[in-house]
Amino acid sequence: MKKLSFYILSHLLILTFSTSIFAQDFQGVAFYQTKTTMDMDGWGGGRQLSEQQKKQIADRMKSFLEKTYVLTFSKTESIYKEEERLGAPGSGGGWGSMMGNSFSAGPQYKNVKDKQFLQDQEFFGKQFLIKEELKTLEWKMGSETKQIGKYTCYKATATKTVDEFDWRSMRRRDRGKDKKKDSTDKASEDKEAGIMDEIEVPKTIEVVAWYTPEIPINQGPADFWGLPGLILEVNADRTTILCSKIVMNPDEKEEIEAPDKGEEVTKKEYAEIITKKMEEMRSMYRGRGRGGSRRN
Repeated sequence: MKKLSFYILSHLLILTFSTSIFAQDFQGVAFYQTKTTMDMDGWGGGRQLSEQQKKQIADRMKSFLEKTYVLTFSKTESIYKEEERLGAPGSGGGWGSMMGNSFSAGPQYKNVKDKQFLQDQEFFGKQFLIKEELKTLEWKMGSETKQIGKYTCYKATATKTVDEFDWRSMRRRDRGKDKKKDSTDKASEDKEAGIMDEIEVPKTIEVVAWYTPEIPINQGPADFWGLPGLILEVNADRTTILCSKIVMNPDEKEEIEAPDKGEEVTKKEYAEIITKKMEEMRSMYRGRGRGGSRRN
């Protein structure tokens, strides 16, 4: 009981002190390094990949799996977007590039006062504006702490529903259930299958977040928010988001503007648009397959 009372009291003291040093018009900028790991064993097309092959694939996918994002925030608003950088030689094409451009989230705007979420998204050359009510996770607060940079952070956990096309949680579909099928039928199925048929996404994932009440705003990277302090680290499934630098009240402040361009859709409507496009691509893939294989 004494330990809990001390935790609550210290939390309140930090919040009171921190709130007193933040002006009403303050702004901050936080830089986040993100990294997503992939299970290379499941992507060998039915054959075992060597360690060298896994490394080659990982090197080619590095710019897709490791990114830097910038969160510009005030007391009520924030904008989270990928830091612009020059593309590395040889990184401009291929399946990874298509996935990155089509499935990675565009700039995300959150207004915690008006409960507004907006995402500027491009998909196959068309601009969309995803608009939703800002929803928070049901965070379970913990008393465990750790230091991130100069900030003391507290732990919180939650269960998050995963978007159907969140590439960070995509994995090779487990075909173990199909082992008893007739090999002829299985070969026929493989001919008909497209790349998206081989991918699945879990319904939910466990999230661990670390936030600091020393920066008393309920903002965070990506679509994470709703804690009594800025979220500095997130571990969600196979993705880690870690804050590497914070600048409070920069000399040149950036105006946080809500995006307003593109066809306005909900997340559900956007998912339906992606699904339709994937079906079209699968039909094209199947059509080419029926055309027969080329012989030398």
